[in-house]
Amino acid sequence: MPDFMNMALREAEQASARGEVPVGAVLVAAGNRVIAQVGNRVEEWRDPTAHAEMLAIREGAKATGLGRLTDCDLYVTLEPCAMCAAAISFARLRRVYYAAYDPKGGGVDHGARFFTQPTCHHAPEVVSGMEEHKAAQLLKEFFSARR
Repeated sequence: MPDFMNMALREAEQASARGEVPVGAVLVAAGNRVIAQVGNRVEEWRDPTAHAEMLAIREGAKATGLGRLTDCDLYVTLEPCAMCAAAISFARLRRVYYAAYDPKGGGVDHGARFFTQPTCHHAPEVVSGMEEHKAAQLLKEFFSARR
C-alpha cells in the first residue's frame, strides 16, 4: 500500500521551496487511487483559499465529476483549519488523516472543532498524528527561517 502521508509530506516540502507554508495533501479514492496531490499555493496565487486541502478537494471533484467525494480519504500534513474542515464536510469525505496538530489555527481538534458542531452536516472519520514529528519539523524550520 502506498504511503500517502509521505506523499503529502513531499508536497509540503515542495510548497516550502516555493515560499509557501509547508502543507501538502493527497486525496485518495477507492482502490487506493490518488486523484489529487497538492501543496499550498496561497502566496503564489494570491488566494487565501488556496490551502492544500481546498485544492485537493477541487481537483478531486474535477477528476471525478462529482461534488461529493464519499469514497475518498484525505491525507494532509497539518490539522485542517475551520475553512478546510467545512469544505471536507461539504465534500462528504470519508476519512481525514492529518500529521501535525495546530493548536493556533486548527479547526478539527482545536479551535472551532468543526466536525463536532450541530451545524456540521457530515463528520468524516479523523485519524491524527501520522508522521506528526516530520510535519511539525517542516513547519518549525520554515517559520524559523523567516524570523
